[in-house]
Amino acid sequence: MFGYDIGISGGVTSMDDFLKMFFPAILKGVSLLDRKPTIGLASILFILGAIVSGLAPNKALLIIGRILFGIGVGFGNESVPLFLSEVAPMQHRGAVNILFQFFVTIGILVANLVNYAVSSTHPNGWRIALGLAGVPAVFLFIGSLIISETPSSLIERGKEFEGKEALRKIRGLDDVESELEQIKLACEIARQVKHPYKKLFKRASMPPLIIGRSVQVFQQFTGINAIMFYAPVLFQTVGFKSDSSLLSAVITAIVNVLSTIVSIVAVDRVGRRKLLLQACMQMFISMVAIGSILLTHLKPTGSLDKGLAAVVVVLVCLFVMSFAWSWGPMGWLIPSETFPLETRTTGFAFAVSANMLFTFIIAQAFLSMSCNMRAYIFFFFAIQILIMGLFVVFLLPETKGVPIDCMTERVWKKHPVWKKFMGKEVVKNYEMT
Repeated sequence: MFGYDIGISGGVTSMDDFLKMFFPAILKGVSLLDRKPTIGLASILFILGAIVSGLAPNKALLIIGRILFGIGVGFGNESVPLFLSEVAPMQHRGAVNILFQFFVTIGILVANLVNYAVSSTHPNGWRIALGLAGVPAVFLFIGSLIISETPSSLIERGKEFEGKEALRKIRGLDDVESELEQIKLACEIARQVKHPYKKLFKRASMPPLIIGRSVQVFQQFTGINAIMFYAPVLFQTVGFKSDSSLLSAVITAIVNVLSTIVSIVAVDRVGRRKLLLQACMQMFISMVAIGSILLTHLKPTGSLDKGLAAVVVVLVCLFVMSFAWSWGPMGWLIPSETFPLETRTTGFAFAVSANMLFTFIIAQAFLSMSCNMRAYIFFFFAIQILIMGLFVVFLLPETKGVPIDCMTERVWKKHPVWKKFMGKEVVKNYEMT
């Protein structure tokens, strides 16, 4: 759902029929444009958003539809990564969680294919594109009826027998006592916390909160949503015609999907930090190169020579490639696995809200920034990527191979910076692990 929602926006907003009905001024002159029930609720809201958006007779209902999409995505983004991290075995947690990002990329690809297919369907191509957003939501709704609740969630609510049975089913093993004891200990600590929001802002909770929110914010400041939202418009600006710009966006979406597979294979082998640092170098070079080409060769008419336009497409693909195996999936994986159980839901909610807030800010600001900064906008994102690399080097711990309910003891207490935040109370609670 999330991927389709991201991918559909740029293509729909480049369709003349859509602009003619809702934004005629742009067409005339402006050229650059408890987990299980939560998952079920997310799908219902998204289905309603698809219906309202696809049938919208005026701008007001179109906006209401987009709000329903946004709320649905918010619920889904809060619950699904947590669900995946809690049910995944430790040694495969990264790969399982990255399936979330993998299907986001598939959603983006499908959205771009739909945009390309309906762009010549007049006058209701945009209605078809927005209405089809309900299809993945239907699949999610069906899935929400089939899946079981996570063992951690069941045990935390006092349903120890159901939690143990769920753990056996998920692991495919009868002997789950060791992992069950870890979960029970974490749940016992969680029950002692009566006010998780208050606990979240205590000194000992700062490391995962700062890391979780920072990783999600940095994910947006890579510039990826600016690229994916407006890829058709970007390619049209550098010289591709309307249909070919949509096709180029399909190509980048395919690269996105294939590169995410690399992350699924590598994340539990090479670790989170190495993927993030390698990607920072590749994204930085790509952004600087794109900015340099556009700054020196983009003509006043808003086009490039065909050869250079092709180079820009390749550079965009290299950028998307590196993001897809690093900051894309890690932005969801790291916050979902680093909070202790007593603040996991609230902490991850804060992280997701940071992502959504800065998605909104970047999406709203990108067009104005592009018009005012022009090619320099790519240098702006390059600087952010450099800052992100330094953040990883000095502040981001490696979480590969660490049980999800042992992060405080094995990660935060051993990190040269974050161990200073760990007080005696935390040591006492976790020394039995």
